[in-house]
Amino acid sequence: MTPTLVRQHRSHAESALRVNPCARARDWSEIQERMLVPLYEAVYERLEVGPATRLLGLGCGTGLALLMAAARGASVTGVDSCPERLALARERLLPDAARDGTRAPTTAGARLVDGAPGDVAAGAETAAYTLVTVFEPVGCLAGDSEGPDGQLAAALPLAAPGAAVVLTGWGPPERCATSSVLRVATKLAEPLRSARSWRPARRDDLEEVAQRAGLKPDGSGRVACPFGYAGLGSAVRGLLSTGVFDAAIAATDAKQVDKELAEALHPYRRADGTVWMPNVFRYLVARVP
Repeated sequence: MTPTLVRQHRSHAESALRVNPCARARDWSEIQERMLVPLYEAVYERLEVGPATRLLGLGCGTGLALLMAAARGASVTGVDSCPERLALARERLLPDAARDGTRAPTTAGARLVDGAPGDVAAGAETAAYTLVTVFEPVGCLAGDSEGPDGQLAAALPLAAPGAAVVLTGWGPPERCATSSVLRVATKLAEPLRSARSWRPARRDDLEEVAQRAGLKPDGSGRVACPFGYAGLGSAVRGLLSTGVFDAAIAATDAKQVDKELAEALHPYRRADGTVWMPNVFRYLVARVP
């Protein structure tokens, strides 16, 4: 490696290290995650999630989707490999004992697993899961449509025959105002030609993942998920918390990404300073053979 490349590699690594994972997870929990609530609600309504549901959430993040399912009476298990997000999920779903010494009834029996779906089996109940969710959008990063394959391969043996598997992703770019903002990530990541930079969603991303997993499609839907923020600062923090801009930060630096992201958001600022971007997300329901 030439001295120039060594310096570039060191600079990229230092930029990546400047990302505070705890602050990033908190921003996701407090700012960004709520943008997907309409998607969670639409899926749960369609599948009639309730007391009879045993849900396995892959990439459960900070646990909001699990909490919503538990509030409907479902028994929930979440899996994630990000310790910072999982710590916040524990605060939501596994809080310290209440004043009367009992856990909140809506989250009684909730389970969180640090690692991969294969780690769920250890100590798990014998009853199979009736619903598996992948709420982390498929197809927003180059190459990530292959990402769920390993998770699904490990999770499907834990699911009952006929169980629903839900995959989610961005809708058509022309229906997503945020697409124009996310293109900044691809532009800034170009110096590294990163395989983890943002790309527009393709029409068949979800179906391709289901097909490779041997699942049978059983319907799909689109849900309006507008991104609304109190101001430009919270919009930047929220979008950075998705991880879509990590490759751009590694290729340039955090300050440049912040600056160009803020500039890209200006067209979506309202007169009162809030930021509003209409978006559409898509979900696919597939069935375990």
